[in-house]
Amino acid sequence: MVSIRNFSIIAHIDHGKSTLADRMIQLTGLADDRTFRDQILDSMDIERERGITIKSQAITLPYRSKDGNIYYLNLIDTPGHVDFSYEVSRALASCEGVLLLVDAAQGVQAQTVANLYLAMEHDLEVIPVINKIDLPAADVEGVMEQIETELGLDPFTSILCSAKEGTGVEDIMEAIVRRIPPPKGDAGKPLSALIFDAQYDAFRGTVAHCRIFDGTIKPGQTVRFMHNNTIYRIEEVGRFSLVREKKDKLEAGDVGYLLAGIKNVSDVSVGDTITDNDRPCDKPLPGFKEAKPVVFASIYPIASDDYEELAVALEKYKLNDASFTYQKDSSVALGQGFRCGFLGLLHLDIVQERLEREYDLSIILSVPSVRYRFTLKSGETIYIENPAHYPDPVNIAKCEEPHIRATMMFPERYLGAVMKLCIARRGENSRINYPSPGRAELQFELPLSSVIYDFYDNLKSLTQGYGSFDYDIIDYRESDLVLLDILVNGEKVDALSQIVHRKQARERALIACERLKEEIPRQMFKIAIQGAVGGEIIARSTISPFRKDVTAKCYGGDITRKRKLLEKQKKGKKRMKMVGSVSIPQSAFVAVLKSDQD
Repeated sequence: MVSIRNFSIIAHIDHGKSTLADRMIQLTGLADDRTFRDQILDSMDIERERGITIKSQAITLPYRSKDGNIYYLNLIDTPGHVDFSYEVSRALASCEGVLLLVDAAQGVQAQTVANLYLAMEHDLEVIPVINKIDLPAADVEGVMEQIETELGLDPFTSILCSAKEGTGVEDIMEAIVRRIPPPKGDAGKPLSALIFDAQYDAFRGTVAHCRIFDGTIKPGQTVRFMHNNTIYRIEEVGRFSLVREKKDKLEAGDVGYLLAGIKNVSDVSVGDTITDNDRPCDKPLPGFKEAKPVVFASIYPIASDDYEELAVALEKYKLNDASFTYQKDSSVALGQGFRCGFLGLLHLDIVQERLEREYDLSIILSVPSVRYRFTLKSGETIYIENPAHYPDPVNIAKCEEPHIRATMMFPERYLGAVMKLCIARRGENSRINYPSPGRAELQFELPLSSVIYDFYDNLKSLTQGYGSFDYDIIDYRESDLVLLDILVNGEKVDALSQIVHRKQARERALIACERLKEEIPRQMFKIAIQGAVGGEIIARSTISPFRKDVTAKCYGGDITRKRKLLEKQKKGKKRMKMVGSVSIPQSAFVAVLKSDQD
């Protein structure tokens, strides 16, 4: 008898999800010693290098339990970083249960709590697993106490394991079989399947990853995608092993893929419902909440000829990352490009790196910003995330910026340093809890713009790596915002403009001017780099020119001879400055983007 279990592994970043998935794959014999490698589900080079999971990955594990039955366990491995919590919520919509992993040394962290709430929203069975029990610093009893007090789960149902050494993995497999309910669904009902992910295959077109809730899907069947009402004929269906494994059909409860010769990347929307064209289901399945980008930046090709290639690359990339948004944009300094929306700064970093690697593009990013709200004197309300569209200050009645509620967890001894960091970033309305002895939970309301740059990096270094951070957006609040322009040789560089709080304008301007001074090559004339708010210059640095010693051939004699030569040189430099244009290298744009600590 074959039964199905659909489950996901959720945890804080770096608590061992991918390692546990590796051990499960080895235990079920899907990968032998020759084909196995660490982080086997992390298919992208960038995931393996950084040691993080970015994309949810699905795999079907055939498992023979102790009672002799064979089970197909559909595992959906998820990312742990706060920027990718959207990927987690999509994976959970396809499951009946989750393994909640907690590091035995670090204990419950901010993302652990956030992911547990996501699982509870989907009404899933939660199995707590305490991982890394082989570490010298492991405190199993302390972590069990945290599972009870901070997560509200029964600590005695938790399973102890070391994913690295493989101990306790079989107990986890048995718990999945016994405690996670089998999928409900009827193979005789009209087809309804949820697309939870998709990827682009250069040879076969778009591969849709789906969970079948009711009905059956097989090759030759005509199906309809309900979101945009497109009709396709199924070419192939199958399960995920380490490679795609072709099957005759997928039935209610299965997790698998389908190929239907879908050429356009934009035709598949994640969260869409697939149904039979001749015998459709009554209504679409509840999809996903639209992911709302919070950080915005413009992407431009370094060579303007590459614009078309960038447009194609973004369209393909968008399929693998439903939370990424983009639209056309242009800049005086950098030409045609795209204004893109991201879930956070790590997300922005990953998108940039994947575009450069996977699509072989050379790109420049503008300064990241958030979406501000302006109320004009005419009563109109506008939202602006691009500094180029900043309204005329004369017409502005009120400026507002988004605020977040940040939740940080860390050892109590770092409380003073973290509070200082939050107050420096204009934090207010703090609340402190002590969930367990020696641990503090701090909540602050902060402007999102002061968090997107380097807040997480600073928090990590202040707490020696023990601090964790999670946030949700609460509302817009009034703020004193100004547009900071950067001028090079008297010309505004629009790609470096940014909307900032008035108190931080001078500090930001000084940093930008100093960074540009280091990066822009010297010319034969003096270059002024200035930061300006409105018509007022608030920061300046100067790149001194190359100088030829024109008086070298004057030995002694009247000083007026030297003066005459120096005056002549001065006039030449002045004329050169008027006609000379300064080209800003790409490294200069990148340098301005770097955080203050870099």
